[in-house]
Amino acid sequence: MSDTQEEYIHSLKKIKQAEEKTRTEIENHRKKIDEEIKNLQADMEKAITKSKMEGEKLVESSIGQARQKATTETKKIIEDAKDKAKNITTQVNTQTTQEIIDILLKDMD
Repeated sequence: MSDTQEEYIHSLKKIKQAEEKTRTEIENHRKKIDEEIKNLQADMEKAITKSKMEGEKLVESSIGQARQKATTETKKIIEDAKDKAKNITTQVNTQTTQEIIDILLKDMD
């Protein structure tokens, strides 16, 4: 073999080695990227689950607070109604009593 042929073969071997090295690096990089994507997907799913749970807790808390506020307001309205009913009853009784007294006093004149 001539030196030119040997140099050519040597150059081809170097090119082949460079291709194989590059292919290996690309494959390793691809595996690394795939692993990162899997990790990101797992993290995203965890974040979604956590957010969903926190959202449900917030809704439950809001419902509880609204229920408590409504109960408090309802009790206040009922108490106000009771007080007004007592006042109305007292006024009617006082008024009725006064009318009776007036009628009785008329007969005494």
